Parts: sequence; C-alpha cells; structure tokens
Amino acid sequence: MPAHKNKQPKPSILITGAAGALAQQVIQRLRETCNLVAVDARVRVELGDQIPSYCIDFNKRTFEDLFRRYQFDTVIHMGRIRSSQLSRMRRYNANVLGTQKLLDLSHKYGIRRVVVLSTYHVYGAMAYNPALIDESAPLKSAGLSADLIDSVELENLASIYLWRYPELNISVLRPCNIVGPSVRNTIAKLLASPLAPVMAGFSPMMQFIHIDDMADAIVLACQKPTRGIFNVAPNDWVAYQRALELCGCTRVPIPSVPPALPRLILRTIGLKRFPAYLMDFFKYPVVIDGRAFENEYGFTPKRSLKEIFRFYRDNKKPL
Repeated sequence: MPAHKNKQPKPSILITGAAGALAQQVIQRLRETCNLVAVDARVRVELGDQIPSYCIDFNKRTFEDLFRRYQFDTVIHMGRIRSSQLSRMRRYNANVLGTQKLLDLSHKYGIRRVVVLSTYHVYGAMAYNPALIDESAPLKSAGLSADLIDSVELENLASIYLWRYPELNISVLRPCNIVGPSVRNTIAKLLASPLAPVMAGFSPMMQFIHIDDMADAIVLACQKPTRGIFNVAPNDWVAYQRALELCGCTRVPIPSVPPALPRLILRTIGLKRFPAYLMDFFKYPVVIDGRAFENEYGFTPKRSLKEIFRFYRDNKKPL
C-alpha cells in the first residue's frame, strides 16, 4: 500500500478573533499541520490562499454554513471583544450571544475540542485578594465593573457547556497580562510608552506572559483535550512601578481620588481610551496561580521578565 494512504487527515480547526496578534501567532504555529479556517467579526484577515478567511458576525446565519462546509474537529475561540473596542451593547452581543451561538454550533456539529480564551480580569481587583488566586476563586469583577460583565458571562456560558456537553472537551484559559511585539492592549501600550501613569501610593504585583509563550500555551491546549478552567501565568511577578522602571518608562503619579480625576489626567496625556475598569488593577494585586496548567500540559514559559522588559526598553513608542 502506498505510504501516503496511511497518513492521518489533518485536523480541521476554526480560529475566531483571527485579526488579533495572538491569533496570528497561533495560526503560524498550526498552519503546516492543520487545515485552518479564520474568522473575525470585525475585519477579514488576509492569510494567503491556503487558509480561508471570513469576516462574519457569529449571530448571522452564514456562520453556520462554515460548520457544514468545513466539518471542524476543533474550535479555538479568541474572538472576545475588549471593552475599549465597541459600545457595551454591541460588545455584549458579540461576546455573550456570539459565544453562545458558537458553542451551540459546536455541539450541533460534533466538535471534539473547544479552547476558549478568557482573561484574569474576571477575578476582579480588590484590596483583599489572596496572594495567589487559583481557578476555584469566585469571579468578582462583574460586581465591580459593568465593563467586565460580558467577560464573566462569556466564562459562565463556557462553564455551563463544559459540564452539560462533556463531549465538547471545553477548556477555558485565563491568561495574565499578555505583552510583547504587536500586542496592542492597554498594559502593552503603557510599557511601550516613554511616559506611564501610576496611581500615587500604589504599586500592585503583576504578572506578564510573552505573546509567543501564550501562543504556545494555546497550541498545547488544542492538542490535549483536557476539560476544565486554567490560569495561564508564569511563576514570577513584579511590582507595577518596578516593571515600568525596567521598561525605561518615566512614571507619572496621579491621585486615585476623586475617581473622575485619574481619567481626566489620563486623557490629557493622550490615553483617550483607557478602560475605566482597569483603574483598580493599577491599585490592587491580582496574582494568579498557573500551576494547574503547567502540570497538566507540561508548560513552561520560555521568555523571562527580563527579556520582556528589555524589548520595551528598546522599543519606546508614544501613546
């Protein structure tokens, strides 16, 4: 028998949120060994002839056509819209109703593995957070900020489907701050800026994971169908003000009261779209315990804090 007939067919994988820098890294790692289909609700991403790419709202009927046409084995859901990107109602429709549609279709079409990217922000930033937060901790952020309600509801949905449909093999990943080249989130912009605001009298411990390491973590999760919820973070943390210092940022202290004042000052120094809910994350520590993911998947981040901060020190950009 010819050798090629013994080859296993390539797995077919749907990747949502394909326009994001992290999704691009995941696509690069999987494109040779998998048949990929890329989807983003905001823009169509050009990925060459080998990877079909679509700009589709998950709530539209045409989204289901992709499941029929490509017969996916796996879904990697990185399409969560951040609070700075859309109005609250549009974000809710995309993050919660869109995710529900995605999970319903995954169940309907017999998907065997679903990886959902969440965020450590769901734990909420509070003065009384434990030193290390594990996956069993309550998600307090919905009660602290309306801007994080949809992130918590997205997770609650994933948890419901995780237990209701075990055959989907759902894993939810809660990474710490993702940083590095091409990352455009708020914390990455601050580290890359010559000037960075700090709350006077506060310097909470923070964790950072390089985009390359986070992409590796997602690929590992994709390849081993262990159900559950996992923090993804290195066993290393640093005070926020020290991180800024190591990145070569000049710190700009701002008073934390009254609440409107920090936002006013941030707008004046050019951070027009600074999400209000992040204010508490610059006051109180949210340090997550990533050992469960490390043990389950044999994951060890390759990029040290020193390497991460060196990149930002050498690549300063105005906000």
